[in-house]
Amino acid sequence: MFSVSARRAEGPQLNSLDVFTDEENMFRDSVKRFAVDVIGPKVREMDEKESMDPIIIQGLFEQGLMGIETSAEHGGAEASFTSAIIAIEELAKIDPSVSVMCDVHNTLVNTILRKYGTKEQQDKWLPLLSESKASAGCLLGSFCLSEPVSGSDAFALQTRAKKDGDDWVINGSKMWITNSYEAEIFLIFANIDPSKGYKGITCFIATKDMGVQIAKKEEKLGIRASSTCTLNFDDLRIPAENIIGGEGRGYKLAIEILNEGRIGIAAQMLGLAQGAFDKAVPYTYQRTQFGQPIGTFQGMQFQIAEAAVELETARLLTYNAARRKEEGRSFTKEAAMAKYWASNVAQRVSGSAIEWCGGVGFTRETGIEKFWRDSKIGAIYEGTSNIQLQTIAKFIQQEYS
Repeated sequence: MFSVSARRAEGPQLNSLDVFTDEENMFRDSVKRFAVDVIGPKVREMDEKESMDPIIIQGLFEQGLMGIETSAEHGGAEASFTSAIIAIEELAKIDPSVSVMCDVHNTLVNTILRKYGTKEQQDKWLPLLSESKASAGCLLGSFCLSEPVSGSDAFALQTRAKKDGDDWVINGSKMWITNSYEAEIFLIFANIDPSKGYKGITCFIATKDMGVQIAKKEEKLGIRASSTCTLNFDDLRIPAENIIGGEGRGYKLAIEILNEGRIGIAAQMLGLAQGAFDKAVPYTYQRTQFGQPIGTFQGMQFQIAEAAVELETARLLTYNAARRKEEGRSFTKEAAMAKYWASNVAQRVSGSAIEWCGGVGFTRETGIEKFWRDSKIGAIYEGTSNIQLQTIAKFIQQEYS
C-alpha cells in the first residue's frame, strides 16, 4: 500500500520556508536587538541630516554584521547566505538606510572577493572588510558599476583603464554609488579594451587614498542616511595585482553578483514593509472613532488582511530565492521575482500604513512616512522593475517556446 509518510522518511527532510536553523534564529534575535536598541533612537536624526552616524557603522562591524558569510579565518561570522538576508530584513524594519549599507557591503563587495579573489587578495582585503580594528578602523566597501550613460544598460560603461608598467590607470566617473561617501574600499568596473565590448570590462579594487574623488553627494527622496555619490577617477593608479577575477571578466562577476544582490534588495523591501505594518497596525486598534477602534471596521480589516497576505507572499519569494542560492540551484528568475514583488509590496503597504494612521501617519514624528519615502528606491536600484519583468519573461519564453 502506498504510504506518504514512508516515502517522506526515505527522502530529504522537507520544511516550510519559514523554518530556520538555531544559528539563524539566534542571529535574527541578535540583529533585531541591535536594530531596535542602537539604530532605532538615531533613525530620525540621520534621516534629517542625510548622514550615517559613524557609531552605527562601528556597531555593525562590532556585531559581526559586515562579514556575515566571510570565513572566521578572515574575521567573519562564517554564517549562511540566508543569515545575511535575515540581517538585511531585520535592519530594514527599523531603518532601510542602514539595511542597504549592510546589504551592499555583504552581498556585493564581500561576495566578489570571496568568490573571485585570489587567496592573496582574500587574505589582504576580507579581514579589513569584516573586522573593526583600532589600527584600521571600519573599512566600508562600495560597488562601483553604474555611470551617467549606463544604468540598466550597465555594460555600456565608459570608464577606461590603461596599462602603465605594473599598474593600471583608470579615468572616468561613476554615478549612483551606494556607501561611497563613507567607504574606504571600492570595487571599480572599467573597460580595458573597448574593442571587445563588454568582454573588456574588468573589476579593480581600490582604496580612497589612491585618489578616488567624491564629486557630488546626492540629495534624495528616501534612504537619505545612505550615501549615494558621483565619483570621479582622474589618472587613478591601481596595481595590477588589484584586478579581481582576471582581465576582461568583470561583466561575468557583475551579472552573477547582482543576481545575489537582488535577493538582498528583496529582503530590504520586505523588512521595510513589515516595519511600516508593525508601526501602523497597533495604532488602528488604539484609535477610536464612532465608538470603536478603527481597525475593527470591516473596510480597515480587509485592507490590513490584504497587506498581510502580500507581506507573506513577498517573504516566501525572498526566502525561496535565498535557499535556492544556498542549495546551488538556479535562482536568477526567483531573485528577479522576489525583488520585483517585494518592491511593489513595500510601496503599497507603506503607503497604506500612512493612510491607516491618518494625519499622524503623515507626520515625521511617527516615522511611518519615512518607510514610504524609502520604498520608492526598491523599484529602481540593482535592476529596475521593468528589468526584473524582462528577466522573468525570458525564462518563461525559454520554458514554453
